[in-house]
Amino acid sequence: MSIISVKNLSKSYNGETVLNIPQLEIEAGKSFGLVGNNGAGKTTLYRCLLDLIQPDQGEVLLNGVPVAKDESWKNFTGSFIDEGFLIDYLTADEYFKFIAKLHDISQEDLAQGLKKYEEFFKGEILGRKKYIRDLSKGNQKKVGIVGALIGNPSILILDEPFANLDPSTQFQLRDQLKTLDEQTDITMLISSHDLGHVTEFCQRIVILDHGQLVKDIHTTSETLKELEDFFVNKVRDAAPSSEASATVTPTEK
Repeated sequence: MSIISVKNLSKSYNGETVLNIPQLEIEAGKSFGLVGNNGAGKTTLYRCLLDLIQPDQGEVLLNGVPVAKDESWKNFTGSFIDEGFLIDYLTADEYFKFIAKLHDISQEDLAQGLKKYEEFFKGEILGRKKYIRDLSKGNQKKVGIVGALIGNPSILILDEPFANLDPSTQFQLRDQLKTLDEQTDITMLISSHDLGHVTEFCQRIVILDHGQLVKDIHTTSETLKELEDFFVNKVRDAAPSSEASATVTPTEK
């Protein structure tokens, strides 16, 4: 059963098509990876999924709910795309309490739920009287990701969750997401430039290129190499020919 359904979705800016997806179905309870170079349309797709921008045409359904017509999908969807999702004049503690209140989660349950992220936070976030805007980019990312999880969503959408995190924290986050995938029925959509982390836990990976879905892969032991080969070939295809790149020697006077 598809919990996320995209139909005839397109978006253009200044006459240039940046997204063109005839159909995309994502099964409930599956982890889904979205990869592509900068400008491939990943964030545009996510913003359409979350009704942050209106597509030129097409429809997005989250668990059967059309996101552009009914806001009930927000009750079961957690997401973090960038720092714009945060309330930067709050401390992290205040922000988490605000989200918990939106989901009718008691302060006791919130405190209990945050305990499993203590190692992830490394003592730099909770209990510190520091506004979110004054945290490092990495710590802002941690606040946003955990904030997206507080409401126990059935759909989780994260854009570049590993960016701005130090290597140790990246592995911690990867393991947190793997555990979440294995122990719950959550449907995760993860976009990332880190092919290794995505192939570690995403059961299905799609490559987006110039706004179009060009490859749909069900993850196997060969998937990482398949992805690497695709992007290596993209570089080769984009490289100028030896004739075109030859150095022109100025004419001597």
